[in-house]
Amino acid sequence: MHLVFDVNETLLDTSSLDPLFRRWFGQDGHRPEWFLTLQEAWMTTNLIGRFEPFAELAKSALRQLGAKHDVSISTADEQALIEGILTMPAHGDAATALATLRDQGHTLTALTNSALKAAHQQLAHAGLTDYFDAILSVESVERYKPSPEPYQHAADHWAVDSREMVMIAAHSWDLVGAHAAGLRTGFIARPGKAMDPKIEGVPDWQDDHLVQLVERVVSA
Repeated sequence: MHLVFDVNETLLDTSSLDPLFRRWFGQDGHRPEWFLTLQEAWMTTNLIGRFEPFAELAKSALRQLGAKHDVSISTADEQALIEGILTMPAHGDAATALATLRDQGHTLTALTNSALKAAHQQLAHAGLTDYFDAILSVESVERYKPSPEPYQHAADHWAVDSREMVMIAAHSWDLVGAHAAGLRTGFIARPGKAMDPKIEGVPDWQDDHLVQLVERVVSA
C-alpha cells in the first residue's frame, strides 16, 4: 500500500513554537492564528499563480500578525521562527505508526508544503527520515496543497494511479484536495483539528491516534 503523509502538524508538533509566540505577543493563542495566516498566504499564491517559497510566506505571515497586533517583528525574530520550524519534534505516536507500516512492507511518502531541503532537515531532526521511501515537496510543481498538482506529483513519483494512494493529514483542506485528486484519505485529529462531518466521502478513515488510524487504514 502507498501511504502519503503530510508533515507539519500531522507528524510534527507545531505547539513547540508556542514559547516563541508567547515571547513575541505576551500571551497564548497566536501560533494557530499565524498558521491560519500562513495558509491564507499559500492559498493566495495558488489563486494568483505566483509561487513563493514556504519560508518567505512563513516570515511574511509573522510580520502580518505583528502588524495586526502592533508588535514589532525583527529579522532575528523571523530567523528564530524558521529555526523553530526546522526543529519541531515529532508527535509521540508518529515514530511507532511509521515503524509499524515500514515493518509491514508499505511504501511511505512524505508530501509537504515545506521546501524540500527544509523537509529533510525537519524529518531528520525529528528522527523520522529513515521511515520514508520518498520525501517530496510542493516546490517541485510550484503549487501548494490542496491544489491537485502535488498529489499527482506523488503518484507520478511512484508511477501509480492516485487511487492506489492514501493521504494521511491533520488538515481538512489537505484531505479535501487529496480526495479531489483521487486519493483515499485518513484524518488524524490532532488537538484543535476537526473535519466537517457533512463533507461527503472525506475522510475514509479518522482517529485521534496515529497508530490506531493506520491500523484501520491497513486493515481496510
